[in-house]
Parts: sequence; structure tokens; C-alpha cells
Amino acid sequence: MEDFNWLQLLNPEFYILLEFGGIKIGLLVVLFIVFAETGLLAGFFLPGDSLLFLAGIYSETLMHQISLGNDFLNVTVFALLVSIMGIFGNMAGYWFGAKSGTYLYNRKDSFLFKKKYLYQAKEFFEKYGNRAIVFARFLPIVRTFAPVIAGIVSMDKKKFMFYNIIGSFLWSFSMILSGHYLYQLFLDQFNIDLKHYIEFIVIGIVAFTTFPVLWKIFKKRVHIE
Repeated sequence: MEDFNWLQLLNPEFYILLEFGGIKIGLLVVLFIVFAETGLLAGFFLPGDSLLFLAGIYSETLMHQISLGNDFLNVTVFALLVSIMGIFGNMAGYWFGAKSGTYLYNRKDSFLFKKKYLYQAKEFFEKYGNRAIVFARFLPIVRTFAPVIAGIVSMDKKKFMFYNIIGSFLWSFSMILSGHYLYQLFLDQFNIDLKHYIEFIVIGIVAFTTFPVLWKIFKKRVHIE
């Protein structure tokens, strides 16, 4: 940690390869981040999509201490663990929304909380209805606040859990398996190690996932003007 730089907190690879006392704790950190990003309002700035994609690339490293001795089983179990944490995260967000009611709309902006994100998630939820719980998984910021909105509007708990489970599994398995098998494909077929291009991968994923949100904001401002 002598060479620690605060900018590392924006790099998903930092969390994956993190060690404490010589022990690799990347798996625990990744699982916590998934829960935090979907269950804690302060988690919206955490690297969700890029983290899971890179976690798929590093799945062998992450599962080293609890390896099942089979590559497919290891990556499947890892994706399953992430899915479960995502489900619990959304449940926490829903519970918070149900208990807080309109409190968040009256709360002042702070470094970790911006009211505009709440309104964006509300508009997204109103547009897509129950399916928003699934779609929100693939959109930064929105996925943090969507379950909170579901709790505030008292979405039926059974329907919420149904879409919560589907969304979490789709998000986790698609991102992790894509990273895992694309890494193997590029290495075996083209002799290209994607680990050497982590920065470009992260930038590409962040740009791809945030573009829909930024485009919607841009269109709204143009319409207003």
C-alpha cells in the first residue's frame, strides 16, 4: 500500500487484486461492492459493469482459495455469488425506500447524494414499470436508485423479487461470463492478453453503459432550451 494513489479507487482492477496481510481479499471486496452499489445510496460511484467484466477475466484469481477444481464450475459459482449479493443489495434498497418514504426527496444534496439521480431513476421507473428493475441493472446510477424508488412507490413485493432475481442473474452472468470467455477467446485465437488492455476495456465499458443516460439528459436539456 506504499504506492497507493487515490485514483486507484476508480480502477476496478485495484479491488480485484486487493490484498490484506498477504491474503487476497478480492472476492470479498467484489461481493461487497455489488451489494453496496445496489443496496447503499453511496454506492452509485462504484465501478459496477466494468468491475464484473474484469472479475470474469480474473475469476481464476478470485476463486483461487475456494477453487472447485473446474474452470466452468468456478466461474459459474462466482457469478452465482455475485447474483445473490445483487439480490440482497436490491432488497436493502427496496426496504430503505419503503421505510424512508418521501424523506429522500426532502434531503439536501451532499457529496455522496444527489437528488437529481433520484428523479432520473423515478422517470426511468415510470417509463418501464416493473421491467425497470431488470433494465436498471445495466445502467450506472439508475441501478442504485431504482430499487429505492420501487420501495417508495410500494411496488408489490412478489413482483419486485421476481424482477429483482431475473435482473441480478442476467446482469451478473452476462458480464462475468463475457469477460471470462472473451479473455480466453482472445488469448487462444489471437494470442492477445486482455489483461494488458485493462484501461481501454474499462473506458470502453464505462462509455457504453453511461451513454444512454448522458444522451437522455442531453435531449432533455435541448428540449427545455
